Amino acid sequence: MSCNVSHARAGDSPPSSGYAQPSPYATLLAKIEEVEAYTHTVLQQYPKIERYALCADIRAALANIQRLSIVAWKRYHKKTTLQDLDVEIEVLRMWIRKSLRLKYITPRRYEIWVRHVNEIGRMVGGWLKAAR
Repeated sequence: MSCNVSHARAGDSPPSSGYAQPSPYATLLAKIEEVEAYTHTVLQQYPKIERYALCADIRAALANIQRLSIVAWKRYHKKTTLQDLDVEIEVLRMWIRKSLRLKYITPRRYEIWVRHVNEIGRMVGGWLKAAR
């Protein structure tokens, strides 16, 4: 019995650039990195007193989102990890709303930031729906 199935690259990371369309996972990681870069520039404008409280919470939420997306991609059973990722995205939204409420960011910045986070949320929601 001969089988032509190769598992040589089974656990490798998705290609970031190459010949074919990027995988949905690579696209998600790229979006997360975009949000992280935008968040970095926004958090530099926060008052100094909040840099060790609210800014740290926002950075931690982003780090958890990035970590959970990698864990979900590597796991065979993804549902619970994707649910945790969805919850963490909602936590990030809450911190962003709090920043607006405390007037640390302008409504325009809030709109751009939330648009980026919502895009990630839609991608994770589609991934969660596909995993069910």
